[in-house]
Amino acid sequence: MIFLFGFNTAAADEGRLANQRHKDTKRSLTLEQAQLQKARDAMASTNERNKEILANSTAGDWEGEQREKAKLHFKARESRQEKYLREAKEAAAKDRKIPDSR
Repeated sequence: MIFLFGFNTAAADEGRLANQRHKDTKRSLTLEQAQLQKARDAMASTNERNKEILANSTAGDWEGEQREKAKLHFKARESRQEKYLREAKEAAAKDRKIPDSR
């Protein structure tokens, strides 16, 4: 009799343990899914912030603006030099009459 009573208790304990194991597995899966979702949300918000920062940094690209200004100044200086050179060539090509001072 003691043996049967012990067997029934062991069977009942096994049933409770299986039930508890099932509950723990479900809870573990639920927690894992929640953590994965939090990680996805954090990654999405980080990516969004990075895009905003990149958009703001390229919009106010100071170095690029300075480069463009330098290009414009260089082209203007180059065209002025070409103009002066052209005028000098034209002036040199003209016939000059030197008045007689006699």
